[in-house]
Amino acid sequence: MYAAGMPRKREPAGAAVLQESVTTAIATAMFDELAETGYARMSVDAVARRAGVGKAAVYRRWPSKQAMLLDLLAAAVRRSVPEVPDSGSLTGDVRGFLDVIIAQVADPRIKRIALDMMAEATRNPELGAALREAVAGPRRAAADAVLRRGIERGELPADIDRELGLDLLISPLLGRLLLTGSPVDDAYLTRLTTVIAAGLNSA
Repeated sequence: MYAAGMPRKREPAGAAVLQESVTTAIATAMFDELAETGYARMSVDAVARRAGVGKAAVYRRWPSKQAMLLDLLAAAVRRSVPEVPDSGSLTGDVRGFLDVIIAQVADPRIKRIALDMMAEATRNPELGAALREAVAGPRRAAADAVLRRGIERGELPADIDRELGLDLLISPLLGRLLLTGSPVDDAYLTRLTTVIAAGLNSA
């Protein structure tokens, strides 16, 4: 309640409000800059210039370059790695998860960014740990849903080695896409699905 004559507190407006369009512009600029120059050479100044905003707009949202990177990467991964729909079978779920990985790396910037982040993580253990939580965490959570449903259906043993199972679901395709650059077509994905499903029963 406000007493008569007492001035009401004004709601923040203008620059005090973080505009979503500005945040989106900064995010787009950061990923473009990251893909072109790499994390080590990327600067907040360069991201702000590319986004067409002042440097202060970036710092109002994140206290540092690393905080900006981790927040925007985590948000992008959450959007691009949804839980795989329940297909009703282990092989169907495995194929669905592989399709999610394919969609996630469809953007040509992703390979350059991912390889740069892998190299940066070896030089900066603190950043590496944060990247594993922000990037690998959501992907492994989506893969774990595939294992959980397989166990619930009786298609996988209850005592499956979950960590090994997650590695089997994620590593072969991601390694091929990011490291070897070998082609991935429907026939390859079908064979890989069969191999992974068989391997999970031995994990």
